Amino acid sequence: MPLETLPVLSLEAPAGQFSQDIGDSFRTFGFAMVKDHGIDSDLIDRAWKLTAEFFALPREEKHRYHLEGMAGARGYTPFGTEIAKDAKAHDLKEFWHVGRDLPEGHPLADSQPNNIWPDAPTGFRETMEELFAAFDETGAKILSRIAVYLGLEENWFDGPIEDGNSVMRLLHYPPLGDDAEEGAIRAGAHEDINLITLLLGAEEAGLQLKTRAGEWLDVSPPDGALAINVGDMLQRLTNHYLPSTTHRVLNPSGERAKHSRYSMPFFLHLRSDYRFETLPQCISAENPDRYPESITADDYLKQRLREIGLLK
Repeated sequence: MPLETLPVLSLEAPAGQFSQDIGDSFRTFGFAMVKDHGIDSDLIDRAWKLTAEFFALPREEKHRYHLEGMAGARGYTPFGTEIAKDAKAHDLKEFWHVGRDLPEGHPLADSQPNNIWPDAPTGFRETMEELFAAFDETGAKILSRIAVYLGLEENWFDGPIEDGNSVMRLLHYPPLGDDAEEGAIRAGAHEDINLITLLLGAEEAGLQLKTRAGEWLDVSPPDGALAINVGDMLQRLTNHYLPSTTHRVLNPSGERAKHSRYSMPFFLHLRSDYRFETLPQCISAENPDRYPESITADDYLKQRLREIGLLK
C-alpha cells in the first residue's frame, strides 16, 4: 500500500524492516521520522542549554567567531546571511557550524577546515564534539540501512563518508521583529545539499515538506525523535530514485512569535574528494542517467554554497 502519511520509524526495529520502511518513506516523501535513534537524551539536553546560552551572548561577542572567506563552514554565521536558492528575502536565522577536525597534513585538510570554539559558554566545545560524534555514528547506521534498500552492500557508504565533510548546525531563529525583509520567513523553501540530514528540534511547529502533489505537509516528530531527509547528493547518486524534497520553516503567529526557536540539523556529507558516479541500478530506459559528467563532492558543494549566499 502506498504511504499516505509520514511514518515514525524505530531504529531498533529489525534491520531489514527498517531498511524497507525508510526507503519507502524516502521514495514517497523524501523524509522520514525516526525514534530510538540512540543519541543520549542528557547529551541533547546539555546541547540545547549551551546553544541557547551562546546565542544569548552580545552581538559583538558572537561576531568574533565569524570567519570571512570561510563560506560559513565553521564558527558563527550572522543573522540574515543565508538565502534560499532563488528566494528574494534572507532567512530569519543565525547559526554555528561544527565540523570534523582532521589531523595536520591530512589530504582533505584544505577543503575541510578544523573547528574554532568560543570562549563561552563553559563546556560548549566538549558537548558539541560529543554530539557531533553521536550524530556521525547514527547517520552512518541509517546510511547502511539505505544502502541495503538500494541493493548495495550494507557497508557500501563506509568509504565514501570516511572523514566526510559533515556539518552540525546549531540554529537560532530569534523572536520575530518588525524590521524583517518583506516576505522573509525563518527558512525559505529549499533542498539540502548533502547526503542525508538528521534534524533535532522539528517537534517545534513550523517545519513543512512539499509533497509530490505540491501540497505542504507538517513534519512533527515525537519529542526527541529525528526528522531525516534526503539531500541533493543522495538524489544525484541515485538518479532521483530517492528524491531531495523541498522544505521550509514558517514563521509562527501569536504568542509563539515572541519566542526563539532552536534546531540542530546534522548534514551528513561525503568525503570532499569523492567523485560522483550514478548508481547503475538507478539507471534504466525509463530513467536514463541524468548526470553522465562526474564531479567531486567538494566542487558540487561550492557550487551550491554560491547559490545560497554563503560563498562568493
